Amino acid sequence: MRNLLTILMMTVMAISDSNAHAQKDKRVLKFEVSKVIPFPAEKVWAIVGEDYGAVAYSHPKIIESEYINGSLKAEEGAERVCYFNEKHTQYLEEKMIDYSPETISFTNTVSQAGRFPVKPEYTRAVYNVDDMGNGESMLTFTMQYRTKPAFMGGFAKGSFKKLINDYFIAIEHHLRTGEKVTKTNFKQIKKEIKKRERLSTSR
Repeated sequence: MRNLLTILMMTVMAISDSNAHAQKDKRVLKFEVSKVIPFPAEKVWAIVGEDYGAVAYSHPKIIESEYINGSLKAEEGAERVCYFNEKHTQYLEEKMIDYSPETISFTNTVSQAGRFPVKPEYTRAVYNVDDMGNGESMLTFTMQYRTKPAFMGGFAKGSFKKLINDYFIAIEHHLRTGEKVTKTNFKQIKKEIKKRERLSTSR
């Protein structure tokens, strides 16, 4: 009888633990953003991969970025900090893993998230560049994240996707002109890119 009770108790505990893990998994959300960039894959990779520490030059919301903790270049384990305001209170400290120039991809993990409502241990994104030929490439960003508090996850998804869509537009402009993209000039840049895309599809 004791053995039966022990088995029953262990079964209940296992089910409870399984349900708890399932609840945690539900709070980890995912999304994907892709964009065709009218530049060869190696040029796009040079911006998102090789210029990892200089992301502020091609990101409309990041005002400053730099390598940290002894990192000097993009490679496995490279770390950077990205500042989103002048006071440096809104920032992300990130680490590059699964760095693969051969497959033109890497994973970006978060170690610190100053004033951003995400849990670093659950937040990461994969950057992947696919060569489409004819001087074009497909840039894909696949992110998983968990917010704090968890109920904000669904609301945050739209903001995150917009942020990445804007980043992709900014990358195209930076590749085309070499100009640094900022909060100030991005509104006009976005208009020009959208206009170019409309003209291209209407031909």
